[in-house]
Amino acid sequence: MQLPPTPPPPKRGFLASLRSSFLTGLIVITPIGVTIWLIWTLTGWIDSWVLPFIPQAYNPSTLIREYTGIEVNIRGIGVVTFLLFTILVGWIAKGLIGRSLILWAESLVLSIPLIRSLYSGLKQIVETVLAQGQQNFDKACLVEYPRKGIWAIAFISTTAKGEISKRHGPEEMVSVFLPTTPNPTSGFLLFVPRKDVTILDMSVEDAAKLVISAGLVYPNDADTTAAREGLPEAAE
Repeated sequence: MQLPPTPPPPKRGFLASLRSSFLTGLIVITPIGVTIWLIWTLTGWIDSWVLPFIPQAYNPSTLIREYTGIEVNIRGIGVVTFLLFTILVGWIAKGLIGRSLILWAESLVLSIPLIRSLYSGLKQIVETVLAQGQQNFDKACLVEYPRKGIWAIAFISTTAKGEISKRHGPEEMVSVFLPTTPNPTSGFLLFVPRKDVTILDMSVEDAAKLVISAGLVYPNDADTTAAREGLPEAAE
């Protein structure tokens, strides 16, 4: 008995085609639009803080209005002013006179009880954030957490040093950061024996995408790089 021919797939209707095109366009436009909106909002926020400190006579908008008669609102002039001022302060601070002035100003601030606590806390936070921005995680890895048989993605920070290394005996330890999903900026600091760490070939960026997407976005195997330099082969 001969089977009947397979009917052709139903044609997509006009509304279905429009819906598909709309969703495709939305996927393309949304990241670009959100990025532009964030930059525009952040620029306006910085301008609102910096521009009040610029004398009105030297405000670029005022100068343009006086010489051309055109009323314009230059968005971002506060950002440029802040960057130039920060570079100038950093350049002065590198010199001997600048360092002396900074030490004198800090000693003056630290002599005030309430201001001293506030200044010390803010300075520590800023120095910690900048130090973290200058250092990157070494490798992405797998560690057994929260119990044996369950694996979690983590990022290798450094080899454990000081008292933490001495307290564990001769076995070498590494410090790893175990991020949470979907917010990878929070997590846990773990000290794990090096032999219990399985280093991944995927880059730190790809591992972060995997964590943020809750396992929905996997890196392309063709793009992974076997970057195992700096750490010996981990035990499987």
